[in-house]
Amino acid sequence: MTLNIRPERPGDEDIIHELTQTAFATMPYSSGTEGPIIRALRAAGDLTLSLVAEDGGALVGHVAFSPVTIGGIHGGWYGLGPISVQPERQRQGIGGALIGEGLERLKQRGAAGCALIGNPEVYRGSGFESDGLLAYGDLDRRYVQRIIFSGPAPKGVLQFSPAFEAL
Repeated sequence: MTLNIRPERPGDEDIIHELTQTAFATMPYSSGTEGPIIRALRAAGDLTLSLVAEDGGALVGHVAFSPVTIGGIHGGWYGLGPISVQPERQRQGIGGALIGEGLERLKQRGAAGCALIGNPEVYRGSGFESDGLLAYGDLDRRYVQRIIFSGPAPKGVLQFSPAFEAL
């Protein structure tokens, strides 16, 4: 595997959409809106960082990062997601590589940290954790995770871009 991680470029949009829809199609927790969310983030100017993983010239993975607020304040925080990997390529480290590269690029931009909603077992390896200080609706707080780059641990309600709610 010769994985190349690079920023999204013009012409990738439809491939990213199809990859995302395919990757989430069999996930029981999926609402089927993950691909449209990425399009809505892009259209709203909230797709802060969009990285793709290429292998042999084919896109095999994608991750999106967008601004979030915590307790109503942006404070340099970003949300991770959606993240997708072609089903036949899952569990090969592609998602972890995308996350690692994305987090490094956010740090270089001076981000305070990154938050997500997800399975702690999946994201712990990338440095995400829950201290119970972040809330998202009535979701069990252990699924509301964050990684701090600088500053204090955030506390409050996590709010993603309106693109996540519009669909």
